[in-house]
Amino acid sequence: MPFTALVVDDSMLIRHTVCRFLEGRGFRVEAAVDGLEALQIVKTIHPDLIVTDVQMPRMDGFELIDALQASPDTAHIPVVILSRKRFHPELKSEAARYVIFKDIDITAELGKALDEIFPAAATS
Repeated sequence: MPFTALVVDDSMLIRHTVCRFLEGRGFRVEAAVDGLEALQIVKTIHPDLIVTDVQMPRMDGFELIDALQASPDTAHIPVVILSRKRFHPELKSEAARYVIFKDIDITAELGKALDEIFPAAATS
């Protein structure tokens, strides 16, 4: 059974790039444009992974992570943060295992993160 990922980013280009990459790695993928939409989707798909931008309208990535951490149903979901800013004080969040900066090769860095989060899937 494939893993399910939720990609949350207000940039259509980034969403498309990350979704296509994850699908290529065998994930079922859903997408949201902000944290509020993501929280609604999480209730129905129960993702194994969330990849989220930081700066988004309505609810940003940090607020999304806080909401996920506040619920026992979602606190266990691994989160990868995508960020344009390298010096944001909240990027050291314990809730997000990985931070990927958008000015580098997002898919290469995301691939490394996936290999660590899902080690059995990396070898199969």
